[in-house]
Amino acid sequence: MSGASLMAPGEVWLVGAGPGDPDLLTRKAEKLIRTADVVFFDALVGPGVLDLIPSGTERVSVGKRSGRHSKAQGSINDLLLEAARAGKRVVRLKGGDPSIFGRSAEEMDHLTAAGVAVRICPGVTTASAAAASGLASLTLRGVARGLTLVTAHLKTGEPLKLDWETLARPGGTLGVYMGRAAAGEIGRSLIAAGRDPDTPVMIAVNVSLPNERLIRGKLSALAFLVATISDDDPTLLLIGEAVEARPERVREVAKMADAIA
Repeated sequence: MSGASLMAPGEVWLVGAGPGDPDLLTRKAEKLIRTADVVFFDALVGPGVLDLIPSGTERVSVGKRSGRHSKAQGSINDLLLEAARAGKRVVRLKGGDPSIFGRSAEEMDHLTAAGVAVRICPGVTTASAAAASGLASLTLRGVARGLTLVTAHLKTGEPLKLDWETLARPGGTLGVYMGRAAAGEIGRSLIAAGRDPDTPVMIAVNVSLPNERLIRGKLSALAFLVATISDDDPTLLLIGEAVEARPERVREVAKMADAIA
């Protein structure tokens, strides 16, 4: 199906841009990007993804990066509505998956209340891409039977209120989006609630991009491990036994890569 047949004039698509690598886009996402009359994009959308937007397509940066929101959510809602009412094919590009900490519900509610058709194209969320880069599994039979995703991003001055006792229970993997600034508090709170201080952690920075970094250690050292990460670097925390480094797996992959080369 072509992009033109996917998207009608006056329609809005909330499109998952994935973690940054354009090769991780869905085929549908790329079709929609190439068909749009206007693309509204977040600061976390990878440059390679933006390169797919045709030169004649209108581009509108709406920021939405932790700590530096260039536009309020209400203003973004109004911009989407204005473009749709002008009969444009509208793509709203969101880093990762639109339905995971992407505030998609607010935009959908605003648009549908005004009678505008809105649809979602899912994307690869950062937790999945980080696990792939780290040759880890987010779940593991007999070790991690569940996956919990939370965000540590808060309004300025707002305390971090999470159900620490529930999050500290063993037998699952915890993914914390935008967790760099609160890493120390997260580590202390989980340990105080009963999580083993030796629980493996993997800190994923700039996931899927050329400057990607994966930092591994223990929960007790979480504050120390994030100390070298810049405020500008998108950071995900993965916590749990399933993400533990397995050197033998890395060695086998390296051997296979050498054999292919």
